[in-house]
Amino acid sequence: MNNNSQISDDLLVKYLLQEASPEERLHVEQWLSADEANEKQFQHFLLIWDESKKLEKVSTVDTDAVWQRFKQRTTEKPTGRTIEMPVRKNNWMRVAATLVVLLGASWMAYYMYNGRDITLQANGAIIAQTLPDGTTVTLNKNASITYPRTFNGEAREVKLEGEAFFNVTPDKIHPFIIHANEADIRVVGTSFNVKSNAEVTEVIVETGIVEVRKKTKMVQLKPKQKSVVKKNVEAPSKEASEDELYNYYRTKEFVCNGTPLYRLIEVLNEAYDAHIIINNEKIKDLPLTTTFHNESLDDILEVISGTFNITIEKKGDQIILN
Repeated sequence: MNNNSQISDDLLVKYLLQEASPEERLHVEQWLSADEANEKQFQHFLLIWDESKKLEKVSTVDTDAVWQRFKQRTTEKPTGRTIEMPVRKNNWMRVAATLVVLLGASWMAYYMYNGRDITLQANGAIIAQTLPDGTTVTLNKNASITYPRTFNGEAREVKLEGEAFFNVTPDKIHPFIIHANEADIRVVGTSFNVKSNAEVTEVIVETGIVEVRKKTKMVQLKPKQKSVVKKNVEAPSKEASEDELYNYYRTKEFVCNGTPLYRLIEVLNEAYDAHIIINNEKIKDLPLTTTFHNESLDDILEVISGTFNITIEKKGDQIILN
């Protein structure tokens, strides 16, 4: 038996559900130990498996059709020996089907291993993850976090690209440090949002105290305060956090409390990958007080239009407000 060959997704599903025969379980375990690449593939599969548990109870998909789609979407793997199994419409087929719901057009997330470090990359979906110390992190779409398999040093250090919300497990002896481009964010136990790109890093605090540092310059933030670290500015800023819109990707809500229209439009463009343009300077600062909960972009724009008597025009991929 060639243990470096590929293994079927059907067998991995049976293995995780503990429905595999002794021979099949042995085959999986030999495959895992044969090559580090097999372990990486299994961890990738396990991530999506864990997410599928949240959807399996409410899934109403056609399991036969959707399982075929799942297998088609994993054809990037090289051809190898697989275990033939009878097709049964049982629990493992339903769970496998929910994997496809999670996958969409591509993998939602994937793991990469580099020695002692793990990188979790969120692609077209929002991913929640628990780190080795119990800290929870929610990655916005296209964000990534790199962290060690275990936190063994004096500090719990991670690297972030993109946007994420952290709820850090308290540990006064081992501070939690996030490296995000030119910013270093240091906490003991608190919750806060970090949004970072090549030009700017923004930190907004919900609970506790957060230190934001750029080289030798540092500011300390308390709840409802934020800091912005810019590429060509020497020191981090410190100011009040004006709204709760940064939370949209976690809460599925757009909370507006006297929020200027332009600010809501900025977030809608990001959340829906839209191209909304305010074409009238007189309306950009109009204040809006309402909450949109998991609504479509069209429904939100309809409320905005009716509230402010604004006309909405679509030109190609642009949505123009007048």
